[in-house]
Amino acid sequence: MSPLRLPGPPHRVKDPHQLIAESGADLEGHGLKRTMGLFQLVCFGIGAVVGTGIFVGLSDSVAEAGPAVVLSFVLAAVTCIFTAFSFAELGSAIPVSGSSYSFAYATLGERTAFLVGWCLLLEYGVSVSAVAVGWSQYVNELLDSLFGWQLPAVLSAGPADGGVINLPAVLVVMMAATLLVRGIRESAGATAAMAVLKITILIMFCVIAFTAFEHGNLTPFMSHGAGGVTAGASLAFFSYIGFDAITTTGEEVKNPRRNIPIAIMICIGLVTLLYCAVALAAIGALGPDAVSDKPAALSLIVDQVTDSTVGGGIIAFGAVVAIASVVLAVMYGQTRILMSMSRDGLVPRVFERVSPRTATPVANTWIVAVVFAVPAAFSSLDVVVNLTTIGTLATMVAVNVAVIVLRRRNPEVKGSFRVPLYPLSPLLGVGFCVYLMYGTGWSTWVQFAVFLVVGAVVYAGYGRSRSRLAGRAGG
Repeated sequence: MSPLRLPGPPHRVKDPHQLIAESGADLEGHGLKRTMGLFQLVCFGIGAVVGTGIFVGLSDSVAEAGPAVVLSFVLAAVTCIFTAFSFAELGSAIPVSGSSYSFAYATLGERTAFLVGWCLLLEYGVSVSAVAVGWSQYVNELLDSLFGWQLPAVLSAGPADGGVINLPAVLVVMMAATLLVRGIRESAGATAAMAVLKITILIMFCVIAFTAFEHGNLTPFMSHGAGGVTAGASLAFFSYIGFDAITTTGEEVKNPRRNIPIAIMICIGLVTLLYCAVALAAIGALGPDAVSDKPAALSLIVDQVTDSTVGGGIIAFGAVVAIASVVLAVMYGQTRILMSMSRDGLVPRVFERVSPRTATPVANTWIVAVVFAVPAAFSSLDVVVNLTTIGTLATMVAVNVAVIVLRRRNPEVKGSFRVPLYPLSPLLGVGFCVYLMYGTGWSTWVQFAVFLVVGAVVYAGYGRSRSRLAGRAGG
């Protein structure tokens, strides 16, 4: 038998060597400064991941899976691990700011890359809105714990949740933008401090909750069956969204070929252990009914276990800090994706401009902040979570396929990390991603299909004709 051969390159593939050279991946990155070390990079990853998904979304996952939500977190983690291998290899081989978008451009072609970038608007952009909505819930919990009052619903929730405008959600987006435009050193330092604090808070929660642990609260374990575990995993996956933001630091991290894959692996491992411990402690303390569909569930659990509002107030404070750090890290990733797309001519040039004073894309950052403050102000958390999840899973499918294509077409492009069990690992990554996409429900699929159609129209009407790669190639 003849060896497996891929078809010829798709239309407008950007050569990986050109991509690396343009970004200055092994030098200084296109006006950006390399200031992040490995510790800061790991903290950045944790900062991008640990937030609304565990502090707020845990209750929704428990509602679907019951005590077996621990298995849901494991299933979501396995999906992430296989895909993390692919991100680690591509991130070390092509260390640029574009993440999934750039990887797709170098392997799957411009059309696919644009749609991947379009999906990243869901992952990095819309998830900012979801995270900000969750932040607002814990701000009210903290205010109640400290002062015995909360912001009225009319000012702290969108119309779908019985309010008019979610002002705290808008506030956290604007605060993150303010810090981001000051410089990556300041942003990375703040993210590292917040990451350490929220890990400490979650460990404290586990210690308190395990003091009230009762085995009977875990039975029946799979009360909602295997289907409940799958549905819970699709929701729990939102808790892992953001680890791939590590690859958007390719031009601002020291020694990216080494540090990016190491940071991805450390981040996924720590987060998975933490999530499983929190889920087990929460259900073991009070049972699934006390956790299911409860906003600010972790604070409520600590309040009941300790019979005091002090512990819950501390958890609420930790959640406020944790979720704010996610907004900061995810907005950072979004601006770097748009910067890469702008360099290629697929979105307006304003997104690639870097301030010589702060070495940050100032206009880009404020545009992103304003655009995504709008859904944060008026959207429901449930609506944006499912759509963000399916968009993220779609980009992960593309990344797993990109590893296979890169090895076939450009075997000379190598980094410090290679996917183990190749090609089984990326193929399993594709399979698990599609499985979790199935669990998001048909209505989410319809919304996602409409979103992709709109993206295809935008590419055809704007990006295709303005592509700089097409200009160099004569169209």
